Amino acid sequence: MSVSFIRRIASPKKVLTTAAVATATVGMALAAAPAQAATTSASSAQSIAHEMIPDATQFTAFSKIVERESGWNPSATNAASGAYGLVQALPASKMSTAGSDWKTNPATQIKWGLDYMNSRYGSPAAAWSFWQAHNWY
Repeated sequence: MSVSFIRRIASPKKVLTTAAVATATVGMALAAAPAQAATTSASSAQSIAHEMIPDATQFTAFSKIVERESGWNPSATNAASGAYGLVQALPASKMSTAGSDWKTNPATQIKWGLDYMNSRYGSPAAAWSFWQAHNWY
């Protein structure tokens, strides 16, 4: 066997190995992207909620509930119950009363959640008190 023949065989293997490493690296980078996007989304959702709930006490109570329910992930889904969104509405489609974009818009989910807490408990602070006693609201 000549050296040039061996080089021709070895060269494609090296290219394939390099391509595999490059693909794995890109895959790891892409896998890391959703975590960053979720963080950005959570931060954005919190900013939206803070604008919609200017009272510090009510915002803090709302935030504590949302943190425990969804971790501020507007796409959070409870696999067991089907509850969805920042405030884990059940059924999720109830949030459509706040807007047709309820599946994707944190502001719509916050509006619905705030309306729910105000109508059922009187305020987010009262909803938080109930949540602390029952671990749900």
